[in-house]
Amino acid sequence: MRICIPLLVAFFLALPVWATSPMPEEEVQPMSQEARPLAEDQVTEKRMLAIAEELRCLVCQNETIAASNAELAKDLRREIRSMIGTGKSDPEIIEFMVERYGDFVLYRPPFKATTWLLWLLPPLFLLLGLAGARLYLLHRNRRLSAVAPLPAETLRVAQHLLAEESPVEPDSAQPTPSTP
Repeated sequence: MRICIPLLVAFFLALPVWATSPMPEEEVQPMSQEARPLAEDQVTEKRMLAIAEELRCLVCQNETIAASNAELAKDLRREIRSMIGTGKSDPEIIEFMVERYGDFVLYRPPFKATTWLLWLLPPLFLLLGLAGARLYLLHRNRRLSAVAPLPAETLRVAQHLLAEESPVEPDSAQPTPSTP
């Protein structure tokens, strides 16, 4: 135990030094890639971001293509820029992505035979949860109201306790034999 405490103290004192040490060169990514403009035209860039906000990153799955830093998302943004450059409309670009990756790529999938579960199950689960909660509360109220009332003697003792009087014992109502 005498050795463990100084080792722990030394470890925690050295921790800030390790945290500020530089990363190896293969892990360092240049920040200039993120800072440089991705499209020569601001209109093209804004249009690309608007389209990319509608599409899900297939790697991250909880981010849009516009927000993701995954390599696939970068490639898809580049692909969208090139399609904009060739003169395709926004619906054509989105249709191309859906044909290539399926409805999963859309943040708001359309209501059709293959996606009806996505649209109908959440409200159904909400309704089932509310119905289950209502049944539970009704059952609990019935069970609480079905509890047998307390005997009169127990109620009397409880009332004396609540009134901060000394409780009268049920057996003390009878005269106790006096001791000689």
